This record gives sequence, C-alpha cells and structure tokens, in this order.
Amino acid sequence: MGVYEELQARGLIAQVTDEEEIRELVNNGKAIFYIGFDPTADSLHVGHFMALCLMKRLQMAGNTPIALVGGGTGMIGDPSGRSDMRKMLTKEDIEHNCECFKKQMSRFIDFSEGKAIMVNNADWLLDLNYVDVLREVGACFSVNRMLTAECYKQRMEKGLSFLEFNYMIMQSYDFYALYQKYGCNMQFGGDDQWSNMLGGTELIRRKLGKDAYAMTINLLLNSEGKKMGKTQSGAVWLDPEKTSPYDFYQYWRNVSDDDVLKCIRMLTFLPLEEIDKMDSWEGAQLNKAKEILAYELTKLVHGEDEANKAQEAAKALFGSKTNTDNMPSTEITEADLENMTILDLLSKCSLIPSRGEGRRLVQQGGVSVDDKKVTDPFMAITKEMFDDKGFVVVKKGKKVFHKAILK
Repeated sequence: MGVYEELQARGLIAQVTDEEEIRELVNNGKAIFYIGFDPTADSLHVGHFMALCLMKRLQMAGNTPIALVGGGTGMIGDPSGRSDMRKMLTKEDIEHNCECFKKQMSRFIDFSEGKAIMVNNADWLLDLNYVDVLREVGACFSVNRMLTAECYKQRMEKGLSFLEFNYMIMQSYDFYALYQKYGCNMQFGGDDQWSNMLGGTELIRRKLGKDAYAMTINLLLNSEGKKMGKTQSGAVWLDPEKTSPYDFYQYWRNVSDDDVLKCIRMLTFLPLEEIDKMDSWEGAQLNKAKEILAYELTKLVHGEDEANKAQEAAKALFGSKTNTDNMPSTEITEADLENMTILDLLSKCSLIPSRGEGRRLVQQGGVSVDDKKVTDPFMAITKEMFDDKGFVVVKKGKKVFHKAILK
C-alpha cells in the first residue's frame, strides 16, 4: 500500500485535484508540499494537530514538507468558518506567535539536512506593491467566482470586509511564490480551504503555464459537531503551559464512542492492520481504545515520560482516587481566599469559560470539592479546607480533576 492509499484508508482525504498526478507524486516521494498556519495565538492547538500528523506521514514517505507560518496572512485573518471578523493582531504579536509555532512544529517535523523547509509569508507578502498585485494577480481572479466560495458564504449575511475579501488572493499568492522559490508542487489543508487552494493552482497555471495540485483533508469533528480542539473551557493547546499533558490526555480519553476509532485511524501512527482489529470492539473495549488513543497522542506531543505520567495519574484517579501527584494544578494564595466562592475557584483553575456556565454546572450537580458535592454556586472557599493536605481536589463532571494548592 502506497502512502496515498494509506491516507485514503485512514479517512483523511476529502478532495483532490488531478488524483492520478497526486498519487504519483506522493507515492514516489516527489511531493514538495506546503501547509499554512496563521499565527493567531502563541501556541498551536489540536485543531492544527491533524495537519502536523499529515506532514509527518508524508515526510516519512520521502516527501518534502514546507511549513508556512503566516506572518503576512495573519495580518488580515482568514474568514473561513467564521461569523465575525478576527481580532486584529499587532505586528509584534504576530512575530512572537510565529516564533512559538516554529518551536512546536519541530517536535513533529524533521527540519535537518533539507528534509523540510520552514518559511514565513511575511517575507514576500509585506513587500508587495499594491498596484502591482492588482495588475499581476488581481487580473487572474473573477469576483463572481470568489463570491461563490464557501469560505465567504457564511460572512455575506453579516458583512464581509474588503480586508478579508483579499485573503483568498494572498493565500493563492503564497502557493505561487513557493512554486517559484522552492518548486512547491502541492498544497494541503482542511476541506474548508478548498476555494483558497484552487485559487493558488489557477494562479500558477495562468501566470507560469505550469501545473500544481491541491488536496484537502477531512476536518475531524467531535460528537457535538464542534471543530476538533474546542471544549467547554476553551481550546486544547499543544503548549504544556497552556494545556497540561494530563489535560491533553484526558481530552482524548473522553472522546465519544463514535469518534474513538476514527481518531485512532486519522491521528495515530499505529499500523492499519492493528486498528482494523478494533473495529469490532464494543463496550469496555472502547474504553481501552480511548486509553490507547490518549496515550499515543500524548506521547507524540509531549513525549513518552509525560504520557506515562498522565496515564498513571488517570488510572489512579479513576481507581482509588488517592494519587494526585501528576494531577493538573493551580496555585492560590491566602489573599485569593478573601471572599472566594466556588465559582471564583473554578474560574481560577480555568475549569469554566464563564461564571454563568459555572453556576449552571454547580446547580446541575457537576462539581465536587474533595469528593463532597457542591450545590451552592456561592459556597465560600476557606483556608480551613486546605488545612489537612495543603490542597483541595476539584472535580468537574465525572472525568475532570484539578488540584488547587494553597501557597
């Protein structure tokens, strides 16, 4: 089985242009492909995780990845899948976020000895002359066709700024520039990027008379239909300072029964033959599959030691619930305890996105402190609660545990 056929078997491929040409390039290690990452935060999150895994798979098969950090496109913001305009970032914020991305990507992609390339599209986009872009690039795009693109449809009712309207042209120009600079012949992205990617292939064809190709991957959705990586308390980050290895492990341990095998197939590097045997698993066996998924992905992102710690902590919590050594924790001070309520504590530990959500969670019986259920959303958190151990364990729902340590 070639790598292209493996991508199909894992359910990763959504749409392609020129399938036979793509199959030939990918299976023979001739693809010089890029995926773009706009630096909208100072950490990648698990929504980027599938793209990173795809890059790793293709590099292992001899293809050359180009990791493009969007220092230029990040100054505009991709309207795809959004109902409102993105927050405008400063140039300094974007540069800082780009540096953070580069460090994290190196855990997945081997950038040594020309095996991969990392670039920032600010290097060419920020130096473009506006009139030159209008004449040389703008003439290749039909406004009528652009307005039919899925990435714009959701914004048309509430209003699409001219700033965002230019995003497709800039992303297309990236492909054009990378083709000329590095011989990049293929672009990958989520299936919500299809229109932008077609713009790039068309620009290369019209300006250079050459062929380039595009392939989109299926966006992995959880059972609630939200994009991968979104939870009640926010995004799941790859940076351990923002999402601890334990919380990262628990995120994957808690995927739905319907999603677990799909996630294993798409995201882990376990052999397909081994995964296929899991197709008949039911009941308690699916819990075992979730543990496999959580362990494999935590190991991939945070290393084997952290994966082992997270797994041991999870087993202890769901067994005796006495081992708190590797539980995610937050330090609080005696000053914090002045007039602190359970809602304040939940917020301090980043367990709730808002006080309103916290109030509903408590009223529905979803919060415990040291195994005692909390029913009053205004219950006071006092110093006496910490006297025995120096910390309290806050439980949210059935599977989220957090240690609040008094300093």
